[in-house]
Amino acid sequence: MLIEDVEPVVGFQLNSAPLGAGKRNLPPGFLEFLEPLHRRFTPWQRSLVRHRGHVLAVSHRGHRPIHFPPADATLGDWRIELPDWCQDQRNQMTGPADDAELVVKMLNSGAPGVMLDLEDSTVNDWDHQFLGVANILEALRGTLSYYDKKRNVVVGIKPSSTVIWIRPRGLHISQGGIFGDDLMSASLFDVARVVTQIDPGELKHPLSFYIPKSESAEEALWWRDLFQALAEMSGWPRDYIKCMALVESHPLAFQMEEFLYNLREHLLGLNLGRWDYMASLIHFNLEDPDWVLPDRNTIPHNVPFFQNLRELLPEICHKRGALAIGGMTALYPSREDAELNARALSVLEKDKKNEADCLMDGAWTGHPDQNRIAIDQFPFPNQLSARRPNAERYPDLRPAPIGVGQKTLSGTRAAVRTVIRYRNGVLNGKGASLLDGYMEDLATDRIYRLMIAQRLNHEGRVPIADESGRAVPHTPELITRLFDEELEKLIANPARADLGTPETFSEARRISEAMVANREFNPV
Repeated sequence: MLIEDVEPVVGFQLNSAPLGAGKRNLPPGFLEFLEPLHRRFTPWQRSLVRHRGHVLAVSHRGHRPIHFPPADATLGDWRIELPDWCQDQRNQMTGPADDAELVVKMLNSGAPGVMLDLEDSTVNDWDHQFLGVANILEALRGTLSYYDKKRNVVVGIKPSSTVIWIRPRGLHISQGGIFGDDLMSASLFDVARVVTQIDPGELKHPLSFYIPKSESAEEALWWRDLFQALAEMSGWPRDYIKCMALVESHPLAFQMEEFLYNLREHLLGLNLGRWDYMASLIHFNLEDPDWVLPDRNTIPHNVPFFQNLRELLPEICHKRGALAIGGMTALYPSREDAELNARALSVLEKDKKNEADCLMDGAWTGHPDQNRIAIDQFPFPNQLSARRPNAERYPDLRPAPIGVGQKTLSGTRAAVRTVIRYRNGVLNGKGASLLDGYMEDLATDRIYRLMIAQRLNHEGRVPIADESGRAVPHTPELITRLFDEELEKLIANPARADLGTPETFSEARRISEAMVANREFNPV
């Protein structure tokens, strides 16, 4: 049973260009360049999204994702040739593309790679996306800067060998307002905007993207054909555009080698996007009480459903010559809180050492203070030649989290509080917010909404305990009360660091509860 009588709402409203903005803001000739691509790739994108819905529905009926049978992709003798400029990716720093100061700081951090994000950590509206692309273009040219108020200086990008990756919005997202009432693929729109405004002669390495939110090997063909169509239209070599891809959906975990095969002319590595992967894992197992997860921050980093995938991903990547990249550590360092800073860096070191021991070649971080510790955990420049003896090719990727962590009322309350605060940040233009020492973005918000829904869905079958150990029934009424109480605390706390007003907090509370009620758990 889920919460009833809650006003329907879409959490992320459709990103639609303001009236006339397409002609006013976009480069001359861009719409004429884009239209034939839109006619070709948007219907295909919509078909792929419909297929995703079918796979999810089938999973909820008990037919959950499984490994594919052997085929050319797994049996053939093929390899990916990793270029020299991409050999060292021991740390890829990531952050929202619409924050010029952060972009410059990441590029000056010494990280081997930097991913500029238009998706999970950037608000999905016209102004923030437009600014994000503008910052990306300047970063690619090396001309982006920001004004440092404390030092009264303008800070620009220092010359370096840092590889710049661009994460467009995923295939699940549509863009409005470009061709009248006709929605188009946001992925296509984002990639095309960058492609049409860069000159390869200005770049220090080929144009490189980070593909998010894929759910099948078939989707790799969409990206392959898009990259090749854009290259042909731009007069570039067929394989000019390069990419990495995130493994952040449960179905794709079973199709990684097939995905690599389909995109092998462009793909240089796979990344285990652990937070979206956890959300997807919950989503595809939402009807199974054995998959009611414990409180998020009591789940160990080496829990089997992560660890088995962590070991499989490098085995597949290294077999084919591609890099294997680990995920983000959510606990952030603090220059104001010495105890939190020490704990965050200690957690980071252990987490990245575990990924290196799993034969990953690098990992993600989001703060410059994390860069050196992350880099130091991985052999230079990579571990491509390392393979685990007798590695299991088809391991169990769905070991139930039995006996892991704690399931508590305080954990439910923390989830409620976090989704309100995160959504309030979105309403105030922030796609990622540092909350209680943890960096929360769309992926972690999605985890929390799904965890609340699980506890509602399986109320009476999976005990959730209060401080005294007494089981507390997780009814719709309880969840509504928790939302009310946490909203009241947030509004009453004048010392909170969150942006916003009582009105935006109230709206964030309304949207978040409605998203749980309406089972709005797709990554939007």
